[in-house]
Amino acid sequence: MPAFAYRGRNSAGESVQGVLDGNTAAAVADALFGTGVTPLEIKPAPAGAADKKAGGGMAKLDLFAEKVAHVDILLFTRQLYTLLKAGVPIMRALAGLQESSQNGAMKTLLGDIRQSLDSGRELSAAMARHPKVFSNFYLAMVRVGEMTGRLEEIFLRLFDHMEFERFMREQVKSALRYPSFVVIAMGVALFVVNVWVIPTFAKVFQGFNAELPLVTRLLIGFSEFTVSWWHFILGALVAAAFAFRSWIATPRGRYRWDKFKMRIPIAGKIIRKATLARFARSFALALRSGVPLIQALTTVAQTVDDAFIAEKVEHMRDSVERGESILRSAIGTGAFTPVVLQMIAVGEESGSIDEMMEEIAGMYQSEVEYELKTLSQQIEPILILLLGVLVLVLALGIFLPIWDLGKVAMKK
Repeated sequence: MPAFAYRGRNSAGESVQGVLDGNTAAAVADALFGTGVTPLEIKPAPAGAADKKAGGGMAKLDLFAEKVAHVDILLFTRQLYTLLKAGVPIMRALAGLQESSQNGAMKTLLGDIRQSLDSGRELSAAMARHPKVFSNFYLAMVRVGEMTGRLEEIFLRLFDHMEFERFMREQVKSALRYPSFVVIAMGVALFVVNVWVIPTFAKVFQGFNAELPLVTRLLIGFSEFTVSWWHFILGALVAAAFAFRSWIATPRGRYRWDKFKMRIPIAGKIIRKATLARFARSFALALRSGVPLIQALTTVAQTVDDAFIAEKVEHMRDSVERGESILRSAIGTGAFTPVVLQMIAVGEESGSIDEMMEEIAGMYQSEVEYELKTLSQQIEPILILLLGVLVLVLALGIFLPIWDLGKVAMKK
């Protein structure tokens, strides 16, 4: 559909301009009159204008401009639910949210959604023009709300779902803050010791004219290597980081990494439970909102944020399409715990899978919260052991020659 650039005045007499899609200029004029805008000029938009508009003006923003954050969409979802529940028309609700928004990128986004609605698009289609802001799951839920006429209820459930996702991320960051600080401090201390402390002792040991212990020689050799080749070590670390990011950006690499994460000691079980909680809550939300089973599984596979579990959910969907029960399909994937399978069996027999999935999500959420609260306590012994080994090696390497020298001096 061609795009037309327009210039006109709204009902308040203010000058407005933008880009709208339409079959003809007359169709665009009718759409503008319908929104209270009197067009003064309508002409075909330059090539690429529609693409820039579809990006919500993001193409014009520089690197340091404001961006639409997760909390902005969370607040927008809650506010839109409240306005729709109060009976406020969607266009008026979006206009009010756009006017009250403190984020420039969010203002631009809401303005583009309003223009898309003005041109005859549905809300889900208007939001789909911003894939970096609205996830596939979000769009699927909005589309279901439009089809069932329960849009305000969908926005409330989306808000609860997004709040759950935000809570999980914050809990993980909070739990990893202390261990990360300890590991970074150990790394800095090791660097300082290798670059400044050990070379000083090495000069002292050279005056002994005696054979140094093996541990001391290893420490001095490692220190000399670090001092001489630190730029290559730094470059190798940076290259390894970039290579790792590039690898996990590929479908196969992401799948292998997500599969490996669940086998990591201590953290693996937390990641698995959090992923299953996300799967169960998304599945429950989709089914409760009236999404067909096959479409619900397809949507959930795109939102679990884990390539390994997503592939298992897709296999589960394929099995259901072939006529197998949900339980047999879930068992065939080999990715779900016995508790999840048992709840699926009960839900399938009673016809309340959505309720059982909600129960699973709540159960795993509680378990994840407990695991995260005790994560520091579980990691602390490992960190203390590593720190003890590091101190022991340094102490032996530095003080053994001094101890040997003292024993020789005492014998004399």
